[in-house]
Amino acid sequence: MPLHSSSMAIKVSPNLGLGKWNDKHNNFIPNHVGSFFIFLRGNKTHHNAMSRGHIGCCLSSFNQTQSFPIMEGQKKLSFSSPEPVNYSQELDVAVRTVQLACSLCQRVQNSLISKTSDGFQSKDDNSPVTVADWSVQATVSCVLSESFGSSNVSIVAEEDIQNLSKAKAGGVLETVVKTVNECLAEAPRYGLKGPKMALGTTEVLEAISRCNSIGGPAGRFWALDPVDGTLGFVRGDQYAIALALIEDGEVVLGVLGCPNYPMRKEWLNYHHRYHRIISKLTPSTSESWDKGCVIYARRGSGEAWMQPLLHVNKNLVWPNSARPVRVSSIDNPSLATFCEPVEKANSSHSFTAGLAHSVGLRKQPLRVYSMVKYAAIARGDAEIFMKFGRAGYKEKIWDHAAGVVIIQEAGGVVTDAGGRPLDFSKGIYLEGLDRGVIASAGANLHDKIIRAVDASWDSSAL
Repeated sequence: MPLHSSSMAIKVSPNLGLGKWNDKHNNFIPNHVGSFFIFLRGNKTHHNAMSRGHIGCCLSSFNQTQSFPIMEGQKKLSFSSPEPVNYSQELDVAVRTVQLACSLCQRVQNSLISKTSDGFQSKDDNSPVTVADWSVQATVSCVLSESFGSSNVSIVAEEDIQNLSKAKAGGVLETVVKTVNECLAEAPRYGLKGPKMALGTTEVLEAISRCNSIGGPAGRFWALDPVDGTLGFVRGDQYAIALALIEDGEVVLGVLGCPNYPMRKEWLNYHHRYHRIISKLTPSTSESWDKGCVIYARRGSGEAWMQPLLHVNKNLVWPNSARPVRVSSIDNPSLATFCEPVEKANSSHSFTAGLAHSVGLRKQPLRVYSMVKYAAIARGDAEIFMKFGRAGYKEKIWDHAAGVVIIQEAGGVVTDAGGRPLDFSKGIYLEGLDRGVIASAGANLHDKIIRAVDASWDSSAL
């Protein structure tokens, strides 16, 4: 993926005596006695720009110093700008880590489907948690710590070790430890550093429990949902691995691993179970069968990218056949497809159905487990995602962070139902959320949905 940073321009007052603007040649002519200096440090340049009243100084990939003359006798002027962070290393590691986690989940899901397994349990809220949930969390925790240093890594994640540590979970814990070590042994194939020795039970539990950040408005932390859509995962359906980096309350990059979401849109016409049949008939090394993908974006890049899952026995060579993705150009509601959660417990299907009718949506909703819904919109397979929680339900940041930045950089819009940006600076919950979450392929479509929500909300039972 091409990684970019923007140029910077410093406005120069005409009263500083630095020179004059030449209208004939459309350039700035400095005084040539003595010199003044503007120090700029940066990472990468795309273009040089100079405009009237401005001296455009682009960021240099070699951290070079740019200088311009100034009148002799004047003090040397220095304008400093903090070196911008483009998160290229973080994004690279995050994509590779999610690729690794996808391979882990595929193995676990295949074992759950092929045989009766005790590889999952129920949490206190009766939602399922599997070997994959704990194993992915431990693996991501280990890889990020190896890559950036454990003291520099803070993670907000969904799972804890409370259920896993229980005596009756002994068999599950043993499986988790085995799964984590098998996965980490594959880390070099993905261009990642793994531990030098196999992890023991205590070390795996520590890796999971290290993901105990509570987020907040200051500093940097990762938000991880190890298996988003666990119910879909258990049923052999869609699920996602979601990893986002949040800095000072802003999501700066997001990665979604969607192991059962095919690269080729036409495969969506077939049921996921048919996908599994085809995948068993087609050699895993075949380039024609890319049944899963990883989608990712970095804030401010204006781009989102998708690459296939790594084939068995191959090494990940960047950019791994990545290609850009873009939201759909459809802004006519009658032609749009909207997504909504499968689970009725956390979302009102009746309200979204009424809302869809009022705004002119005529197609059947695409009900998909997990943040795959965000991926569907980002790559143009659907145009709208709506989720309106029932009273008392609180959205968690790891269920949205990665998907939000991906849709935004792919050209879409994500807000709450009041049209406000989602706030990731308040801890583990999306506090202050106005009614629900709406994601759309474009601003025009988004505005229509928000107006329809306003018109219908008072009559709803939510």
